[in-house]
Amino acid sequence: MKAADYFKNGYSCSESIIKYAIDEGLCSKELLPCATGFSGGMSSGCLCGAIAASQMVLSYNFGRENSKNNEVIARQKAAEFLEKFKEKNNYTCCRILSKDVIDKKSHCSKFVQDCAEILEEMLKVRV
Repeated sequence: MKAADYFKNGYSCSESIIKYAIDEGLCSKELLPCATGFSGGMSSGCLCGAIAASQMVLSYNFGRENSKNNEVIARQKAAEFLEKFKEKNNYTCCRILSKDVIDKKSHCSKFVQDCAEILEEMLKVRV
């Protein structure tokens, strides 16, 4: 999948999701620089950067002032995304997802791919 390829080739986890979303026409290219600070759990190890970027794409599509949708729908989509990710990986915290991992890049490419797949599934049919 493109997102995992971007991640393996130098983009951060959050940037890889946004780059993928741009390629798929799911968001504007102006979001890419915004994603940089979200990698590595926003450099604190908290929320996985791929999840944070996925939330940015969902908000871009369903959030206030960018569509016929509203804040309520954007928040519902955010919660739905998190549940789908947890079904696959149990956790959303970067620190926990990558605990005791030697090759973080290889390990985290799965989470990048999972996020891209969930986004694709959720955005096939837009509200």
